[in-house]
Amino acid sequence: MRAQIQGLFLDINGRQILTLTLGKGEDFRHKYDELNGKDLSVEVKEYRQKRSLNANNYAWQLITKLADATRVGKDEMYFLMLKEYGQSEMISVKTGIDITPYLKYFEIAGESTLNGKSFTHYKVYKGSSEFDTKEMSIFIDGIVQECKNVGIETMTPDEILRLESGWKQ
Repeated sequence: MRAQIQGLFLDINGRQILTLTLGKGEDFRHKYDELNGKDLSVEVKEYRQKRSLNANNYAWQLITKLADATRVGKDEMYFLMLKEYGQSEMISVKTGIDITPYLKYFEIAGESTLNGKSFTHYKVYKGSSEFDTKEMSIFIDGIVQECKNVGIETMTPDEILRLESGWKQ
């Protein structure tokens, strides 16, 4: 629910009393009787307007449709699209070190030995939520082409351009 803090007071026993005013259109009356007097778990955080369809959401919609059409898992399809149209860098790590706690999207690119120590080389891919506008544009354009190749309907080029131009702003 959307609310604003109206006050914070101490009662006679030193307990804090937080007063909230609910936003216009918010109605808590239906829950009040059910929850009144019970211990509650409460999380108070800054309100953020829910985003409408944006470039990353659209990419995921298309990836899901593409995954369904090709009978591939959604996460697998996402990784395939990252490999094909995303951004990557190479890193080398001493062989035997588990990189999975640190990196999400990667593949082994090779191995080598230097001064008697073995290294594994990884191609590491940036997740789409980290893309800048140009990178996202390339990513979506590639996914759109993949969708068209299997007959999946996509937005018009103008609609896609509007999504991409709002990316990271």
